[in-house]
Amino acid sequence: MIQKQRYDKAVRDRIPAIIRSQGTGCEVETCDDPTFLRYLEYKLIEELKEYLESKEPEELADLIEVCYRVAELRGGVSPDELEHLRKKKALERVGLPGIWC
Repeated sequence: MIQKQRYDKAVRDRIPAIIRSQGTGCEVETCDDPTFLRYLEYKLIEELKEYLESKEPEELADLIEVCYRVAELRGGVSPDELEHLRKKKALERVGLPGIWC
């Protein structure tokens, strides 16, 4: 008897297809935006942990992608608008973008 494992987390669109292409079954549940937002906020933590363990820029890219989607679901903020907010905040608080102590 095959034992099922429940991951109960957000995954990228192509992950189920990749799993299936390896000969493993998988079931995917689609959820409403408020539920998906909750999963994405847990995904932020997961992606941050992966970066902290690996120190790889690819993990930062994953973290940014999750941030973009959270911003969209939380307040309808696009990636461009989020970047604008980041730059504005940097100028207001630091004076020059990229200068950190």
